[in-house]
Parts: sequence; C-alpha cells; structure tokens
Amino acid sequence: MATGSVSLTKAMWRGFLGKCPNCGEGHMFGRFLKVADSCDHCGEELFHQRADDFPAYLVMVVVGHLVVPAILAVETAYAPAVWLQLAVWLPVTLFASLALLQPTKGAIVGLQWQIGMHGFEAGKLRREAVAPVLVKANTRAA
Repeated sequence: MATGSVSLTKAMWRGFLGKCPNCGEGHMFGRFLKVADSCDHCGEELFHQRADDFPAYLVMVVVGHLVVPAILAVETAYAPAVWLQLAVWLPVTLFASLALLQPTKGAIVGLQWQIGMHGFEAGKLRREAVAPVLVKANTRAA
C-alpha cells in the first residue's frame, strides 16, 4: 500500500500511465476505457470515477490543435491532392485520438481520486487521517 500522500501531479501521471493513482502498481483499466472496480495491487476503490465525456473533449482539443495546423502547413507548402490529404490525415487523426483517449481518461480519474471528487472523498479522508500517523512513525524511525 502507498505510504504518505500522493501529489496531484503524481496521481494524474500514474493515471496517465494506466496505473492506480494510490500505489502506482496496479492496473487502472480492465478493458480499453473500462476503469477497474478496484486496484488489483492495493485494493483502492476506483469505481467512483465519473470521467464521462471530459477525456474525449480534451483529446479532441489536443488532436485538433496538432492536426489542423499540420494540414494547413502541408496544404500551403505543397498543395497535394485532396484524396492524398484525406488518405494521410484521417488515419493520423484516428490513431492520435485512440492513442490519447485512455491516458487522458486515466489522468482525469487520477485527478478525481486525488482531490476527492464524487465517491473518492471517503478514501481521501481516510488517507489524510493515516498520513499524520505515517509521518510521526517515519520521524521516530530516523
């Protein structure tokens, strides 16, 4: 089990990597976008998450801001045929979106877990109650 508190950045990074935001060891996802009910390593409950459509919106913004300027730059510099533009940019957009969707959802779940949104508040209160005890135990051991 994780000791001490986990920072917001660390929780979101662990989620981005598809790991449990609490321990960083267990897998967050059971399937592509299905968050596991609990961590298979530390047992932290993850079913409280309510990411909904937010990860998809973020992915659309990021991919759109990367792909559209690239399309315009290629069009301006080379003016390729429309069929060639479609043959290149549709798969790029599709694969970039699919590649970013799960990590973005994991980061959002990590955010919700760390700040105690929805059903995660009970776990956050429990972690905060245990953290001072862990700090005292670590200072005595040193």
